[in-house]
Amino acid sequence: MFRRLSHALVEKNLILMGVLTLITVSIGGLVQIIPLFAVETTIERVDGIRPYTPLELMGRDIYVREGCYTCHSQMIRPFRDELERYGHYSLAAESLYDHPFQWGSKRTGPDLARVGGRYSDDWHAAHLRSPREVVPESVMPPYAFLDRRLDYRDIADHLRGQRAVGVPYTDAMIANARADLEAQARPDEDPSGFQGRYARARQGAFDGNGRDITEMDAVVAYLQMLGTLVTFSDVTPDRVRQQ
Repeated sequence: MFRRLSHALVEKNLILMGVLTLITVSIGGLVQIIPLFAVETTIERVDGIRPYTPLELMGRDIYVREGCYTCHSQMIRPFRDELERYGHYSLAAESLYDHPFQWGSKRTGPDLARVGGRYSDDWHAAHLRSPREVVPESVMPPYAFLDRRLDYRDIADHLRGQRAVGVPYTDAMIANARADLEAQARPDEDPSGFQGRYARARQGAFDGNGRDITEMDAVVAYLQMLGTLVTFSDVTPDRVRQQ
């Protein structure tokens, strides 16, 4: 009798029902979410993953600024058609240093998680400047304005900010941020310093112009890095380190 009266009271009072529903859902959510912060194996640690170089980081910032993520995802799902078109499915560790991650939920254009190395620097620069001259059916707007000079005066502070949210930039990386950015964008400079700090980092005049360092350099450097850090043939259950 008391149980029937309690149900009737809840069902007739929308505010009470809403509060009790919120409490129930919150308890269920916390039970699922809280353990993820305590379990060390939530994200697998994979060889090759490193922080972005200063040039790649600025390219990523421009990529986000221009809203590229609204048309291009960076997440390959573990389905056969995805694997055949784009390559190995995405690993959580590949987004370890992304703030925010670029998985996306819509593909007006193709997924870019494995675009690095698939096309030349010249192709990327030409595609960004005038998409339809490279891909006639493209609906992407032109980004020729990216040929303007890159403002990287505060790049060291940018790396410090990233370190504050958990990206493992070292003191040496921060101290050499400007020099590393310039070395990566200028093929004639000695690359040993920045390549020693950033594994598998490519050096080049990414926009085709070796004189000025431009926003185009940064974006192309970022795109050319995507999907190139991990040797996926080595990512097997006994080679993935769970930490």
